[in-house]
Amino acid sequence: MRPAELTRITVEESTDRYVELVRAKTVTGALSPATAEVYARDVATFSALAGPGQVLDDLTGEDVDAVLLAFARKPDGRRASPTGESQSASSQSRFRRSVSAFFKHATLSGWVQVNPMTAVTVTAKERGGLRAERRALTREQAQGLVGAARSLSSAEPERGRRDQRMEARDALIVLLLSTLGPRVSELVRANVEDFYTNDGVRYWRIFGKGGRTRDVPLPADVAEALDAYVSGSRPATAEKALLLSWRGRRLARGDVQAVIDRVQRHVDPSQRRSVTPHGLRHTTATHLLADAVDMDAVRRVLGHSDLATLGRYRDELPGELEVAMRTHPLLRRPPAAR
Repeated sequence: MRPAELTRITVEESTDRYVELVRAKTVTGALSPATAEVYARDVATFSALAGPGQVLDDLTGEDVDAVLLAFARKPDGRRASPTGESQSASSQSRFRRSVSAFFKHATLSGWVQVNPMTAVTVTAKERGGLRAERRALTREQAQGLVGAARSLSSAEPERGRRDQRMEARDALIVLLLSTLGPRVSELVRANVEDFYTNDGVRYWRIFGKGGRTRDVPLPADVAEALDAYVSGSRPATAEKALLLSWRGRRLARGDVQAVIDRVQRHVDPSQRRSVTPHGLRHTTATHLLADAVDMDAVRRVLGHSDLATLGRYRDELPGELEVAMRTHPLLRRPPAAR
């Protein structure tokens, strides 16, 4: 195959062109808007760290190494910290993937003669470095959180104005995240009309990444919490969003973490552990698979396009290997003859 003719353009110009292409893919459904914005943010950061005026083809593997290290030491602006915490392992891995995708496109477009990522020596952090709050909860921790949500959904409302009592909504959010594992963007995007009943079973039609949809049945307890919230606690408004603030506005992604933290206060301290919405997605996958639920069924619940992706959401549980060996199928004694 004939190599593309080299176009000597700056880092800034090349990243601008790439961002335009990435955002155009959202129109065809090839990328979700949220994913496109992550790519756009990462390559903009790469441009700033590499030097916008540099010619892209002049960057070497050592230059990209320096950018990856500079990003790793860069304070994480999403987490307010007086000490300025550096980027998490997962953020570093995501940034590296974004830069790698950018250089792959740059090579095909003739912006670089040789992909400098092939000479990079800074390795991506392994997933074992995932922050604790993004890992799956243990069974006891998950049951403690679900139990707290159940008690909130069935408890008598606390004193105060009816339109400012959000206990039923908070319970529903935690139950949906813990049992179905939706992406937080899917959760806040949900509308009341996305929930329907078929043959006595409540379903949630989830609008996921890339324009794909999936219909997931709700466990009975979650369906009850949904009905309790919609019929009794959801503010009366023309807004079609399922999850509303007490002012009647659709919840934002950032509001969901505060909800989880509020419910956590009702969990016994011995079972309590901080967790993010993404950590609850890991929790759903981990415990469904640990309970021998069919892998393809779990994939469909989470909205993954293939089983390979599912493997990244399966976290290790303490003691699971010991349990597996104690109940090994080849060593079970046959039932005694009568």
